[in-house]
Amino acid sequence: MGFRRWIQAVCLVIFLLLLATGDRLINADLFSRMDPALTGIAAIAGRVLAWAFLPALIVALSALFMGRAFCGYICPMGTTIDATDAAIKPKKRQKNPPPKIFQPGLKTIIVFFLAGAAAAGVSFVFWASPLSLITRFYATVIYPVVWLLADLGILLFYPVFDRLDIRSMMFLEIEPRRFAANFFVFLLFAAIFAAARYSPRFWCRYICPAGGILALLSKRPLIRRQVDETCDQCGKCAEKCPMGAIPETDAVACRHEECIACKTCEASCHNNAIRFSLSGETPPPREAPEGPVSPGRRRFLVSGIAGAGTAAVGMTGLMAVPSADAEGRVLAPRLIRPPGALPDPAFLQLCVRCGQCMAACPTNTLQATWFAAGVTGMFSPAVTPARNYCDPHCRACGNVCPTGAILKMSPAQRVWAKTGTAVIYRQRCIAWEYEKSCMVCDEVCPYEAVEFEEKEDLPYPVPRVIEDRCAGCGYCEHYCPVENDAAIVVTPMNALRLHRPAYREEGEMRGYDLSLRADAGEFDPDELTYPGAQPDAYPPPEDPEDGMAPGFDAGYN
Repeated sequence: MGFRRWIQAVCLVIFLLLLATGDRLINADLFSRMDPALTGIAAIAGRVLAWAFLPALIVALSALFMGRAFCGYICPMGTTIDATDAAIKPKKRQKNPPPKIFQPGLKTIIVFFLAGAAAAGVSFVFWASPLSLITRFYATVIYPVVWLLADLGILLFYPVFDRLDIRSMMFLEIEPRRFAANFFVFLLFAAIFAAARYSPRFWCRYICPAGGILALLSKRPLIRRQVDETCDQCGKCAEKCPMGAIPETDAVACRHEECIACKTCEASCHNNAIRFSLSGETPPPREAPEGPVSPGRRRFLVSGIAGAGTAAVGMTGLMAVPSADAEGRVLAPRLIRPPGALPDPAFLQLCVRCGQCMAACPTNTLQATWFAAGVTGMFSPAVTPARNYCDPHCRACGNVCPTGAILKMSPAQRVWAKTGTAVIYRQRCIAWEYEKSCMVCDEVCPYEAVEFEEKEDLPYPVPRVIEDRCAGCGYCEHYCPVENDAAIVVTPMNALRLHRPAYREEGEMRGYDLSLRADAGEFDPDELTYPGAQPDAYPPPEDPEDGMAPGFDAGYN
């Protein structure tokens, strides 16, 4: 394995380690913040500049010195494509040119299109940003497969663990992770990988907007490919170049904006005529002629205007989430954003749909949306109580968000980060409709936002939600025993969506009373109580005589 392969492998391992550990390590979102397309377009769309975007600026400026070395050595998207190209490329590469639309200048046109849309207030960068896409791929496609294989491995080796009396492995439980829209992501990457039949690194050569930004800055990098007079024009370097940066008719020339400094040409040269060094140390090479298509300023201008126009159409006709002064109720009634999410549409402008928050979520409640937030809100994260609850102690999603679409919060502010309000549908409730005893929603609520009251015409107490105490965590909906659709569900009503993490101050001003029951310990849903809770504050349920679960009546089936 060559030096570049070692660097790629190390960077990929670091990327996967940061992704797998969630917010348990500092700068878990580092690689996402290194993408100049991701952070640049998000900054334009959200009209924000933050120190968190500094890594992307460093990567962009590095192109002035080392060209597109980031693409060739660090980018996990490029590393993954290199690996799949080596695995699926034909034994003898076909000379099939890609469709005419795919030319080296296309990625720069995509950059201007994305910038034009961002200037109009809509971000489409999640469709093309390499770090957004590759993070989503590993987080929602590969990550669940790894967990599934680990679970199967434990079952397979259970007899071995039993014989060796390794009880920690015998009783280890791995909860499977499932994500919405992961099959779509799989198909997208299948197409990206299959493009190797046309050329290696097809995505990097023709589509990648981060590569387009770096290409604009690396026309003549300080350290670049140099060819001396011993070159005999054998053409081997042009044949081996994965980026097509060396023209077949002139091996001395080079399109430096396409070169990723992989040094494949240097390794393939039998005369040792090629080296990568500071300009001026060797005779200056002839510059390569322009590629098949050389987009001019007019084409870039048109692409930017097209992006702005597309954004305008999306905002007026295709968005399901209205602006603050829009008339009509078109907001999805069950669309619950993560705690700390900015107000819409600011959230959608900054959210790059990388999936990092979903991978870090310990309860797997964060899922990608389809059209609940309109076309421009596709793949954005949402809390899904039917899948699982949102732990009021957890701040992982905000800690790993690379653009600030989800705010970082202190533990005290997190308790007040209200995501919605629970609503009881009486026609589905066991206590209200079926006149059976059920108190599960009160048992599991960590905010004491559910209380029971006596009704003259009903034999058992019935629940009602105290809206000012409810934070929309979803415990009640998740554990509601009513099948198919829960009798108590969380809606985004009265959610606190702020631009700065002042949730307690805002909540108190609105009259909310959000406090966790028994703050001394973490909530244990399996015990339906809190360790360390005072008996007079929260009496434990009585032991059932018939073996039924707490809060149930034996007559209910």
